[in-house]
Amino acid sequence: MECPMQKLNDLSRSLTVLKGDSTLIAVIEMSQSSWLIAGIVPGVERQPLKKLAVDESALLKLLNRWREEAEKAGRGIERIAVAFEAGRDGFWLARWLRARDIEAHVIHASSIAVSREHRRAKTDRLDTELLKRAFLGWLRGERDHCKMVAVPTIEDEDAKRPNRERENLVGEQNRIVNRMKATLSRLGIRGFNPKLKKATDRLQGLRTPEGEPIPFNTLTELRRDMVRRLLLREQIRQIEDARLERLEQAPGDGPHAMVRLLARVIGVGIETADMLVQEVLSRNMRDRRAVARYGGLTGSPDESGTKRREKGLARSGNARGRRGMIQLAWRFLLFQKDSSLVKWFRARTENARGNRKTMIVALARKLLIALWRLVREGVVPDGVVLRPAQ
Repeated sequence: MECPMQKLNDLSRSLTVLKGDSTLIAVIEMSQSSWLIAGIVPGVERQPLKKLAVDESALLKLLNRWREEAEKAGRGIERIAVAFEAGRDGFWLARWLRARDIEAHVIHASSIAVSREHRRAKTDRLDTELLKRAFLGWLRGERDHCKMVAVPTIEDEDAKRPNRERENLVGEQNRIVNRMKATLSRLGIRGFNPKLKKATDRLQGLRTPEGEPIPFNTLTELRRDMVRRLLLREQIRQIEDARLERLEQAPGDGPHAMVRLLARVIGVGIETADMLVQEVLSRNMRDRRAVARYGGLTGSPDESGTKRREKGLARSGNARGRRGMIQLAWRFLLFQKDSSLVKWFRARTENARGNRKTMIVALARKLLIALWRLVREGVVPDGVVLRPAQ
């Protein structure tokens, strides 16, 4: 465990490395009501700390003022590097700063190591010092100090919204259906399906085991839930129709071409294909290991001396992609029985039925890499059956 003196030495070493540099460094601790900006200004001994309202123009004025202070001290500023943690505000500030020739980075919040030797004090001022130390190490070339999040374009972010909105609407629809079933169960009424077309008309005729009709307030609540469910179903249909229309209008567009190709794999529908492309496969991945890591399908080993054990999934990367791939892996066992991946899975679980859940994650990882190669290189996985091209 590092002691405070070691932390101070690391910071001093970073400042020594950057002392001859013409880089102005700033880190931002962001909240909904204010921003706390800590800076390192070349030629200025003090390390300024300024609290501002949530205003990007005021931030730009502050950076320009610090640049002028450095120039007065005889240090020309050729580079301004700004960093802040990924959070509720998303990536708009990074894009706004980059449009004004300021180098902006977004730090993955969970990648910054914190002390565990005692109960840690946490204030905005201390957080800026921690961010500053991690960012300095990253600028120095030591990439393990923290991890940077890739800043998407506003078009990339917007392309993810239909799939995520549909996921939220489906979840809300399921909650309404489950709430209606629970309400009827409290009255002793079972076997009623609220999703049927004529379910609203059948509510009036339902009777409790005592032969009584549904009480007035409960019946009114159920009817309102029916209306909400029908509205959600219509909104889901609108999202799905709009997606199909976009695919037909620009079938050769990069992401659209990937979706159409994935949808040809039997067992993969348009919804799954669109989710995988927008969340995982459209990103520029270095190799298959990077694909598996971003998909959150890699393990987290715990090895020390003779101890060897696996702590389970690392759960890094994209949670939607991980959930979708595990669900797709189960479907793959049904629709692609003659593929090499399914044969590999069955050979390892035939005599060990207890490890199917563990092996399904391994199958999902292999399948994600195979689909990545399919959309990137056009390599069809061995034994996988495709639908005819349309």
